[in-house]
Amino acid sequence: MKFPDFAFPWLLLLILPAAAVFWAALRKKQPSIRFSDLRPAAVCGKKFRSAAWKRFIPAAMIAFSLVMIILALARPREGLEEIRRRTDGVDIILALDVSGSMDAIDIPGDTTTKHQLQQGLSSGRIAARLEVAKKEIAKFIKARPADRIGLIVFAQQPYIVCPPTLDHGWLLSNLTRLTPGIIGDKTGIAGPIASAVRRLKESDSKRRIIVLFTDGANNINAKVSPRQAAKLAKTFDITVYTVGIGSDRSIYPQSTPLGVQYLPVENDFDEPLLREIAESTDGRYYRANDTDSMNEAMKEIDSLEKTTFEQQTLI
Repeated sequence: MKFPDFAFPWLLLLILPAAAVFWAALRKKQPSIRFSDLRPAAVCGKKFRSAAWKRFIPAAMIAFSLVMIILALARPREGLEEIRRRTDGVDIILALDVSGSMDAIDIPGDTTTKHQLQQGLSSGRIAARLEVAKKEIAKFIKARPADRIGLIVFAQQPYIVCPPTLDHGWLLSNLTRLTPGIIGDKTGIAGPIASAVRRLKESDSKRRIIVLFTDGANNINAKVSPRQAAKLAKTFDITVYTVGIGSDRSIYPQSTPLGVQYLPVENDFDEPLLREIAESTDGRYYRANDTDSMNEAMKEIDSLEKTTFEQQTLI
């Protein structure tokens, strides 16, 4: 049994005077009246003798109150307990494109008619690129409970949503709130890689990876180029996996006076650049044409080797 600590333990010495007060109250002589003859009162005394203990109740309550006040003044407290959990896993940062183009919809190959498209959209089998990515990323996170996983979103600039953590519930709650275009419409590839490297370079895990998801080509003229960012990752032995999102049959929802219309769009991501970034860091490039190919890509990334690290938790 763990006993509480006290901020002012010396105040507990006041319990001794409280005990003395209680003892004095018990020893106090009860008031009496002199009678010449007690025989007439003997009969009445038998009826009230069994209740004589009740005279100790006021003294006991006073003593108990004093002890509680003294304990409160001493301030009982529970200290922080340090627990070190040792587990297998890797450190992963997911870099997710949230530019406006991620609202586009990639049509699966088995969908050939407008009726099939409408059915797929209404059932959720066909969804916007960002929604597909969020769904598959959530599966990936849930399948790796031993990994510290972080999340960076990007458009013109990268923003850290969640640093690498084992608190996957918090990570998933942040992931579900993401919407296309919340931080702009342009795409900067170098920023999220460099930002992820800053987070991972001090990690004590032997295996550190970045998974970059994008449907756009780099169109930001930044101080650091995507190739330089990839070289930085290689310097710190960080592997980058890239996922190019988009198919040859893509549509984009457009609001019109007649309702939402779906207009055809062309893919914009730079496949040679994404492949070069991945291969230069000993990673791999994946093409995600639709939900199934995204799922296959995440399954393959999930097969990474596992290492061991310690996480300190204070409770």
